Amino acid sequence: MNIIVNNVLTVCLITCLPIDSVADEWSFQLEPYVMVTSIDGDASLGRLDGVGVDVDFDTILNNLDSAAMAHFEAHHDSGWGMSLDYGYMDLSGKKTNKNGSVVTAGVRQGVLEGLGMYRTQLSTGTLDYFAGVRWWDNDISTGIALSQLPGNDLNRDVNAGWVDAVVGVRWLADINEQWTFLAQADIGGYEANFTSSIQTGVQYEISELMTLDMKYKATWVDYDEGHQGQVDYFQYDTVTHGLIIGLIFKF
Repeated sequence: MNIIVNNVLTVCLITCLPIDSVADEWSFQLEPYVMVTSIDGDASLGRLDGVGVDVDFDTILNNLDSAAMAHFEAHHDSGWGMSLDYGYMDLSGKKTNKNGSVVTAGVRQGVLEGLGMYRTQLSTGTLDYFAGVRWWDNDISTGIALSQLPGNDLNRDVNAGWVDAVVGVRWLADINEQWTFLAQADIGGYEANFTSSIQTGVQYEISELMTLDMKYKATWVDYDEGHQGQVDYFQYDTVTHGLIIGLIFKF
């Protein structure tokens, strides 16, 4: 009888635990953000080798068709956590040359990061160690409509996607009760020859549920596929960088 009573009491204690005690073990952050983006570097499409890919923010803004950027994090009291980050932009534009030919170009770039992390508490902040994957999804198209030779347009389209493993560290240091300094860096590669990213900036706590995020971010990648000098060759060696302004919602 004592065994039965003890078992019943144990079940009651477990099932009657307040939901808040379980929820308190996790904390979450959701951050929509905008990035004052620039892209610098070189790209090769088929036999068109070493084309400069230098696109400043004004050019991107004037030719932007759509964009989406968001960041999500979840942290457990044990120190373990995870994060997801996605940045996407779709650009297109055209130019008419003096000879009447029309050059069109389009770039769609999406980058998704999924990371697992472990957080250690410092006397005035936190240190996060992380590892995960960075997935690139790029579409690049070029076209030349020749006014002198109608029907003989030149077009080239490349759809390339690849996945890289990355490892890195993030440092969050409290400046005072409202301001926090952030520094983050990672390095990796797998299907790309090399990839790396750095971030640095500050965060301002507006309230317990909302924080303003202001930082600079740069992401490098060096990727190629196919055979150089052949029609199937594609190479993308660029850095995407700029100022980020976001609003972190905590729950």
